[in-house]
Amino acid sequence: MTTETDFRFDGGATWLNLLATQGQSFGTRPVERIGTPEAAHRWLGLVGFGVDGELSADDLDRLVRLRESLRELAMASVAGREPAPDDLAQVRGHASRSAGALWSGPAPDGVPLDAALAAIAIQALVMLQGPDRELLRQCAEVDCRWVFLDTSGRRHWCPSPACASRGRVRAHRARQGGSRAG
Repeated sequence: MTTETDFRFDGGATWLNLLATQGQSFGTRPVERIGTPEAAHRWLGLVGFGVDGELSADDLDRLVRLRESLRELAMASVAGREPAPDDLAQVRGHASRSAGALWSGPAPDGVPLDAALAAIAIQALVMLQGPDRELLRQCAEVDCRWVFLDTSGRRHWCPSPACASRGRVRAHRARQGGSRAG
């Protein structure tokens, strides 16, 4: 069962935190943190989008499809390549529903899901087209590869202590192996 402590909020932006709702995305056993409509509803509330009503399986599917399209845009940006046209269209489609995304403060009954998805898509598009694009980094861990905002300009791994630890151990072993061979 997913708990609130399973969610990651250290990516530097809500849209980047959405990418972290699936851990070990490139490993043999990805960890799905929003695998149920209830978990997705909880995540949306924790990032400031208290969505009105319950989410359906179709709503969850829309959120996951947005996440995967955002992942493609983020990875393309870091790699310096053009994103897949379908993924860009998916994100732009959500952003185009922005009229309902503009509200002042929390709504007592929550916001429509379209408004939350639009706001997340807009945040991503603004960052990917602005100066913060240069601060995006991809975790060096092969199983992770999470894209995050690196304001220090020096990070090799995402904010997860596990990724940094595995990376440092691997680097240490490589140095030890290299010094023994010489």
